[in-house]
Amino acid sequence: MPFTQIGELHVYYEIHGTGPSLLNISGSGGDLRATFPARNPLNKNFTVLHFDQRGLGQTSTPATPYSMRQYADDAAALVGAIGWDHCHVVGASFGGMVAQHLAIHHEDLVDRLVLNCTSPGGSASSFPLHTIQPLDIEARIELLLGLYDCRWDPGKSDPIPGLGPYYDRMIERMRTPREPAAEQGFLAQLEARGNHDVVNRLHHISAPTLVCAGEFDDLAPVANSHVLADRIPNAQLKIFDGGHLFLLQDRSAFDHIAAFLLDD
Repeated sequence: MPFTQIGELHVYYEIHGTGPSLLNISGSGGDLRATFPARNPLNKNFTVLHFDQRGLGQTSTPATPYSMRQYADDAAALVGAIGWDHCHVVGASFGGMVAQHLAIHHEDLVDRLVLNCTSPGGSASSFPLHTIQPLDIEARIELLLGLYDCRWDPGKSDPIPGLGPYYDRMIERMRTPREPAAEQGFLAQLEARGNHDVVNRLHHISAPTLVCAGEFDDLAPVANSHVLADRIPNAQLKIFDGGHLFLLQDRSAFDHIAAFLLDD
């Protein structure tokens, strides 16, 4: 299994696909054992670096707390460790927040940038997930499902439109307790997420940027994507038919992202 040492961090990563180099940064609680990176549609057009962020999955859990800058520096160090000088970057949700810090602090590394279902923080923040951790698991799941897609209706055969069989698998995963180290890393990630704020530094992002949003997303509302697209100098906005999970709900999303990244 591929691991590399980056300072205090023992990082698990996988590389799939062929084509231009692309770094894929996952969302809150991301674990490659559950997200099946070998099946990611981006692998069809790109050589994609997938990895577990600090405190998550098979990557080590150093002492907390963590900062958003640390997550970005980890990503930059991993790209260098595998021998890439630069690459495209795609980040979803929390991964999109990390990608913003990466594009600000390591701008020479980023060729083109895609920010999916994410927020810049400050006056345009995503829902504060760290505040709902004291709720019991069923109450937390019910709240999250409504945030993922404001059309959520548990009485329907397709409670979140377009999500299909992934709906039940997602709930099963949410109900599965984490190991103590994984829970520590997850809570540290949520704390860092709550401190994310680059809204007044977005003008420093120089990479051509595609901001993607789900029309029915209440976790990272479309209004936040408008802020990203308005404040990043060379950015465009695309709104898809779905919520926070539009990448699974709208089959056109990955094709649109690939076309943007391959555009010379």
